[in-house]
Amino acid sequence: MFKGLITRRAAAALAVTASAAFVAPAFAQQGGVIRIGSIKTLEGPFATGGQDAVRALTMAFEEVNFTVAGKKIEWVRESSNAQADVALARARKLIEQDQVDIIIGPLSGAEGMALRDYSRTLTGNTIVNGQSAAADTTLRDVSPNFFRFNGDGMQWIAGLGTYAYKTMNARHVAMVGGDYAFPYAQVFGFMQEFCKLGGKVTKLWSPLGTTDFASTIASIPKNADAVLVIHGGTDALAFLTQYAQAGGQQPLIAGPVTVDQVVMSARGPHRRLLNNLISAGPIVDDSDDPTWKAFVDRYKKRFPDGFAAPSINAVHYYIAARAVLMALEQVKGDLSSNQQAFQAALAKLEVPTPMGGKVRLDDNRQAIASNFIRRVVDRNGQLFTTQVERFDNVTQTYGMPRAEFLALGSPSRDNPSCPPQ
Repeated sequence: MFKGLITRRAAAALAVTASAAFVAPAFAQQGGVIRIGSIKTLEGPFATGGQDAVRALTMAFEEVNFTVAGKKIEWVRESSNAQADVALARARKLIEQDQVDIIIGPLSGAEGMALRDYSRTLTGNTIVNGQSAAADTTLRDVSPNFFRFNGDGMQWIAGLGTYAYKTMNARHVAMVGGDYAFPYAQVFGFMQEFCKLGGKVTKLWSPLGTTDFASTIASIPKNADAVLVIHGGTDALAFLTQYAQAGGQQPLIAGPVTVDQVVMSARGPHRRLLNNLISAGPIVDDSDDPTWKAFVDRYKKRFPDGFAAPSINAVHYYIAARAVLMALEQVKGDLSSNQQAFQAALAKLEVPTPMGGKVRLDDNRQAIASNFIRRVVDRNGQLFTTQVERFDNVTQTYGMPRAEFLALGSPSRDNPSCPPQ
């Protein structure tokens, strides 16, 4: 790995209308109102994850009784479908029509890039990322009004390339993933480790929303030692189901949104592929950390029809909401002067996470956080991830000087490249 990379150490849909405003009761009290908008994917391939994001935001706001620094919170909800143009339109509506002060969102990578660009045009508003994880959102062409308290796709896969090469003895990996910004970042991170050690990768991209993976499965090289799956939501379910039905035998490894409660809670032939599967990601379902156990208990009590454990979507939207609330408390709800004091408070925060750690931001307002290697286990018919390894203080540049890392180029379908020989 790069020097200094780390320090070791189906849900029921909420009753939500896509563009409905949720107003906390009796908000017109002394001290005024802070309007917070949110954008989740309640449509499209990541809709189930978007529903869990709503649960997490509900928990965060209910924990403070929809009140911060003596002001009532008005929560205005918007939905997207993982498409950049739709997310941008919803963000414009929140700012220009609903006049929100702050946006929490979006969920998907291309959406995040679009909202980052939009945030540059704003002078009195702040966007705090929900979960989107495209690397360049905060790595290049950064915006002073955009903050991300979750790792990017490269950070979420830290350690997996080394594990595949050294522990699984894989030398040639076939990658199947979505053809857009977030999977590019995931594959970039995996290949920085795996290729540096001598491994080779065959890439097989599919458009977001693909339902028929027959040609992809047929293209997987027979001599590949493992298949790296970088799909999420319904795309992940479709690929895994069809791979199982095709009798796929090559070992699978995966990124975080493939091995998440959104996928593991679904029933079907794909489940036989998941037990004992190794993946990387920022949360561990079956963690012994007391902070995590308490968070899971609160989640299950509040949403008994939710997942067996909060999904990655829930965790990151919850952290984002907590960051907003903490910064608002620090500035006593003062959003004057184009929110300069609020944004300065956000930049300096150390936010406790449900996993028992803390997340802080680098100079580009990007999270420095923990990541895990996980193994899937079956506990009485329910699948959970368990911890294999933990990596703390994972940076966006894998511990490299920023200029050196930027010289590697932007993650793309062709960068990096270590083709099989």
